[in-house]
Amino acid sequence: MSQVFNLLFHQHSVITQMLLLQERTELTERSRTLFTLAFALLFPLSFIACPGGNNAGSQQPVQNTQTNASPSPQATAASAASFDANRAFEHVRKQVEFGPRPAGSAELAKTRDYIVGELKSYGLKVTEDEFNATTPVGQRKMVNVIAELPGESSDVIIVSSHYDTKLFKQFRFVGANDAGSSTGTLIELARVMAASGRKPRFTYWFTFFDGEEAFCEEWEQCHNPNPSDPARPLPDNTYGSRHMVDRLKSRNELKRVRAMILLDMMGYKQLQLGRDDMSTRWLVDIVWQTGKELGHGAQFLDRPEGVGGDDHEGFVRAEIPSLDIIQLSTYQYWHTPDDTLDKVSPQSLKIVGDTLLASFPKIEERLAGMH
Repeated sequence: MSQVFNLLFHQHSVITQMLLLQERTELTERSRTLFTLAFALLFPLSFIACPGGNNAGSQQPVQNTQTNASPSPQATAASAASFDANRAFEHVRKQVEFGPRPAGSAELAKTRDYIVGELKSYGLKVTEDEFNATTPVGQRKMVNVIAELPGESSDVIIVSSHYDTKLFKQFRFVGANDAGSSTGTLIELARVMAASGRKPRFTYWFTFFDGEEAFCEEWEQCHNPNPSDPARPLPDNTYGSRHMVDRLKSRNELKRVRAMILLDMMGYKQLQLGRDDMSTRWLVDIVWQTGKELGHGAQFLDRPEGVGGDDHEGFVRAEIPSLDIIQLSTYQYWHTPDDTLDKVSPQSLKIVGDTLLASFPKIEERLAGMH
């Protein structure tokens, strides 16, 4: 502030001297011009030196003209490679909007187109494996969807979900949790891993099974003829996963599959996941321990969960380490018209997604040590 007063004092002295000079001396036209010019130049400086006009004590807010630095490529990649609960939930919402999605339906075809479009947008190689299945309601066209993320090894870890819903004629069943939640989570897992920039040790197949649900009301109520062994009829369920196992066997590729992880009914807002008693123990241990380390001990419980059969069963029978992440016994809306979007929580999807992303490197390490 002292600099301001000194400047004003200096200006006043200069102006006073000029006025005295005007009184003492008859100014020429040139002198008058110089005086006027000097006054015009010096007088406005008093306003520049004292912002705020007459209120010399006030201060104007300082505007930060520095532009925000652009995020580094590493930070951008890290953000893209984080599990986004809202993205996953949006995938669930989209499926529910399509309506009931039993195998062979037009609604499931729309769902499949949506899934394939998302996976391709992540830069993944997508295969649609179409097959015809004999069911209690006749022949049905079914399609498994597989998106591949190449790894250092051609050996495979399958991460999967079924994407069909159970056929009910007596009510409208949209299957928000069964299997909208697992399908949405799997789509988001595929995006995150594709965006991570990390080449995994093993190749990943993000697999969406068609025809998991039975066409008859109960899981084992109906069976289908087995041309190769008429004495052993085929089940009315798990059409897509059984087809995949048979296809891998026929191509002599089953040995490439080192582990199989299945998601099913894991999006309930009151998430409680028991340990499936059909799953491979060491896989369960890794994922459950990781969940607890991440602070999700209230969701990954040590109680048993009896499923009785699911898409991992064919892989278990083929002696492939397999894991089913499912909440069945404590989900009261299973196979009811109330399995709706309001039962699913984005946070539950993220809990499972984050836990799996943290578990994959540990699973890879375990598998690498088994050979």
